[in-house]
Amino acid sequence: MVHEPHEPHERWVHEEDVFAIQGAVFEVNRAGFLEAVYQECLALEFGTRGIPFVATPRLELVYKGARLRQFYTPDFVCFDRVIVELKAINQTAPEHRAQVLNYLKASGLRVGLLVNFGCTPKARIERFVL
Repeated sequence: MVHEPHEPHERWVHEEDVFAIQGAVFEVNRAGFLEAVYQECLALEFGTRGIPFVATPRLELVYKGARLRQFYTPDFVCFDRVIVELKAINQTAPEHRAQVLNYLKASGLRVGLLVNFGCTPKARIERFVL
């Protein structure tokens, strides 16, 4: 699912990167684990496929110019420009989508993927573009 961007040409921002990440997600999906295990497997799969990533990066937050002690921690940032957040639940909820959008706003990145391994028969990926 793509949450409609402001400009039609923005729909495919980082398209090749997203395609590579999706391939890794669908490969890992075959394993059938819990969320933490999926995260470890996906890190291995990213490495195997040559997808550059940082696992659980710390996104600093700023309020009115003051750095906060709180921070956000998405599951991955791939290619230095795509946030990947993992879930292993029956169905994602609005708060999961809000989580990805908050990560994008905090990081200044434009593309985020919400990956749910809990759907059957295959993982579901929602794409967000700011």
